[in-house]
Amino acid sequence: MRRDLQEILCCPVCHGDLDLAVITEDEVEVLEGTLHCRACGIDYPIEDGIPNLLPPGEGAF
Repeated sequence: MRRDLQEILCCPVCHGDLDLAVITEDEVEVLEGTLHCRACGIDYPIEDGIPNLLPPGEGAF
């Protein structure tokens, strides 16, 4: 996930702002980390550079 993408993302549950916590990154993007909603406290993982913004309880098919 490119860092500038954080500016346009919001929490899919409450539309609150998301804080980025980086675990690993390269010169282009964040590879592993978390997006944390300031308003409702939900954490959304970033894995292999892809943010998973599915609301809690919304699993894969």
